Amino acid sequence: MNSSSISKFLFWLIVSVFSGTSLLISAVYLYLTPQLPDIQSLTQIELQIPLRIYTEDGQLISEFGEQRRRPLEYNEIPQQFVHALIAAEDDRFFQHNGVDLKGLTRAAIQLVRTGKKKSGGSTITMQVAKNYYLSSAKTFSRKFTEILLALKIEQELSKEEILELYLNKIYLGKRAYGVEAAAQVYYGVSLSELKLAQLAMLAGLPQAPSAANPINNPRRAKERRNYVLARMHTLGFIDQQQFDDAAKSTIIARYHGLKSEVEGSYIAEMVRHELYQKYGEDTYRLGFRVTTTLNSKAQTQANNALQTGLLKYDRDHGLRTQPNQKLLSPTKLQIYDNEITLTWPTELDDKQDIDWPKTLDDWQEELNSRGQYGLIHPAIVAQVLDSGAWIVSGRKQWSWLPFSGVKWAKPYISVNRVGREPTKTSDVLSQGQIIWVTASAESGLQLAQIPEAEGALISIDPSQGAIRALVGGFSYGLNKYNRATQADRQPGSAFKPFIYSAALANGLTPASIINDAPVVFKDAGLENTWRPENSSGKFYGPTRLREALYKSQNLVSIRILKQIGPRKAINYISPFGFPREKLSKDLSLALGASAVTPLELATGYTVLANGGFQIKPYFIDRIEVGSEEELVFQANPMQACLECTATAENSSQVNDAQSPQDENQALLDAISAPLSEALSAEAVASEAPAVRRLAPRIMDERTHFIMNNMLQDVIKRGTGRRALALNRNDLAGKTGTTNDQKDAWFSGYNRDLVTSVWMGFDQPRSLGRWAFGGNTALPVWVDYMGAMLADKKHNPFPQPDGIVNVRIDPETGLLARPGQKNAIFELFKQEQIPARDSSKQGTAEHNNDDDEEENSPELLF
Repeated sequence: MNSSSISKFLFWLIVSVFSGTSLLISAVYLYLTPQLPDIQSLTQIELQIPLRIYTEDGQLISEFGEQRRRPLEYNEIPQQFVHALIAAEDDRFFQHNGVDLKGLTRAAIQLVRTGKKKSGGSTITMQVAKNYYLSSAKTFSRKFTEILLALKIEQELSKEEILELYLNKIYLGKRAYGVEAAAQVYYGVSLSELKLAQLAMLAGLPQAPSAANPINNPRRAKERRNYVLARMHTLGFIDQQQFDDAAKSTIIARYHGLKSEVEGSYIAEMVRHELYQKYGEDTYRLGFRVTTTLNSKAQTQANNALQTGLLKYDRDHGLRTQPNQKLLSPTKLQIYDNEITLTWPTELDDKQDIDWPKTLDDWQEELNSRGQYGLIHPAIVAQVLDSGAWIVSGRKQWSWLPFSGVKWAKPYISVNRVGREPTKTSDVLSQGQIIWVTASAESGLQLAQIPEAEGALISIDPSQGAIRALVGGFSYGLNKYNRATQADRQPGSAFKPFIYSAALANGLTPASIINDAPVVFKDAGLENTWRPENSSGKFYGPTRLREALYKSQNLVSIRILKQIGPRKAINYISPFGFPREKLSKDLSLALGASAVTPLELATGYTVLANGGFQIKPYFIDRIEVGSEEELVFQANPMQACLECTATAENSSQVNDAQSPQDENQALLDAISAPLSEALSAEAVASEAPAVRRLAPRIMDERTHFIMNNMLQDVIKRGTGRRALALNRNDLAGKTGTTNDQKDAWFSGYNRDLVTSVWMGFDQPRSLGRWAFGGNTALPVWVDYMGAMLADKKHNPFPQPDGIVNVRIDPETGLLARPGQKNAIFELFKQEQIPARDSSKQGTAEHNNDDDEEENSPELLF
């Protein structure tokens, strides 16, 4: 075959190959084009955004969702980062039309030479097409579809829009999707706050986000970062000086977990549960932004107050020995490295043959595995001296723990006994021991231990039910059980205000005389005969109602309930927020034997704090969804309003003896309606202003005023006297302690805030013979309320019409004689002013007890 024939053959071969390729491409184009999606749908795609929960004042509480993402608009992205990205990924991005022919050619040559697909020649636009529409399968058909989509995207979207889509979608390791989330994960700040070296580090991550990020592989990540910087220098984005400075910088990236600005994990879980009931798995991807009713100051103070109280209780009962407590042996030096220069605390014994660099590295791993729980954090004892100990805590931080912070650690023997006080630090601590420590402004650094006793605190705005603070235990990280909403515990005497309120509504007065004497109660439902007694074990004889309340005399409460009847009392009490089925149907109700949650008890006290109105506590104020934060729910709670003119609806629902019981019963429902019900079509927010909803009155205003005044006496002269430290004239409340000191309570309020505190063990057992509501729960309440009311004006209730203040004989409860020296003033409803002759006072139970011996038990059936 001559040369002419060969030329013709090659020519037609090339033409055939070209034609065949063209036909193949045309066929593929015609086949795939109809299947391509509408590019405009890219602008409507909702990226997976986690559920985020905030306080009312905008502080982040928690985030739920597998993909951490914070979308940015293009104008929020630093230009230097854009340069770093295109230098690393696609340096001709602003010139090509979506497909880089040079890159594709290079990828094809590599495939021919090696037989393997080493690179796909993808542009940023092609990656957008893949990330939003296609799978990651490495097939030729997917590649052709990717190319066609890229061309179509470039025709319909601007370069800036394409980059915005890419940067918000791309995975960059450590659950971070999008560049803003990556900046937060690796550096703990926004993308706009990063320096050149850090921006280049992030720009290099798309190539291998899991294997080459600066946390998993710092060396490889640094090499990739410097490659990006070199490309930026080559392309003229940075000068030589910028390159040199950035390339020399050390890697400071570390994992920054979710940075909650306020610790509110218990209520965050309540929010998550409510949304999940409605939306299922969409809860974690639609980008819900939930604003709760929590106040960040209140929540922080509640956390600190409860933890402080539990730690104090724990210290008072001694240091529990831990047989399996871990001791780490410091590593001995084998070879000294004279080039290492370290600065240790001056008192540290440098004669010990310890390789401190190696030791601290080992200890740091141990400390990292322990975590931190609010006010306490782990540490390891480095050296023990008579005057204290050197300890090492997080990030190899040295601290001095003085002996004064260890001196409390008497050995725990039982809940009522502790051993001898230690005389030197080594009586308690050993080198290498893992311990817990806490710090306070008053006491400095102190040894601590994770408390066994638990507690709960809930604080509510009584005017409309917003929960301002909720703490369900010492630490959510240790135990997720929410005692504030899930723990049914007997409230003891903290329940008595509701019994006394029922008594005042049914004819008794603060001056009614009730005999404090032994009783015996027999009931077929009880295994043994019930012989209730006062906590002091004494009996006080005829006692005024007011005095019996602030002294918390149990036997008076029982006789009051006997007189008005358990059924009538339950009808009166249940609208306060207590589920009817939880209330005992017998006289044990008078002593708080009906188990309720701290939330339910606090709800009851809101009626006393707001002037007698029924409100329902709630914890979600509004819900927004999506990147546009569309409002889908806005709470519109009922408002207690003393100043408002009583409507027919309100006045018809006054919960006093004269009110129809069927109307009271109609008020009963769940304490907090599920959000799944609230998010109905009727509840979705609209542009129309919400109609103000007035809460129904369930307590006569005069009954309320007298009851509130009696509860103020609990603080002024009764079991709540520790609250006098707040120096306020508008506080009222009641302590509660159950049998064998298994539960300690204090619930108290002013018109601005209701707070209930409970302390006890999860598996009920005694807190100790000296643990009562007044010295265990009340100090926590004082700590919290003192901070919350510090800048609030005193806000007493105005005296309503129909209340009179008259002088009475404190022994008989009747009107005082003229000139009687021991007479006292007492409040009465105008129509209940007592007479001077005892025969005219028919509502007091003492008439039934005149013939009874003071210490002779009365048999109650």
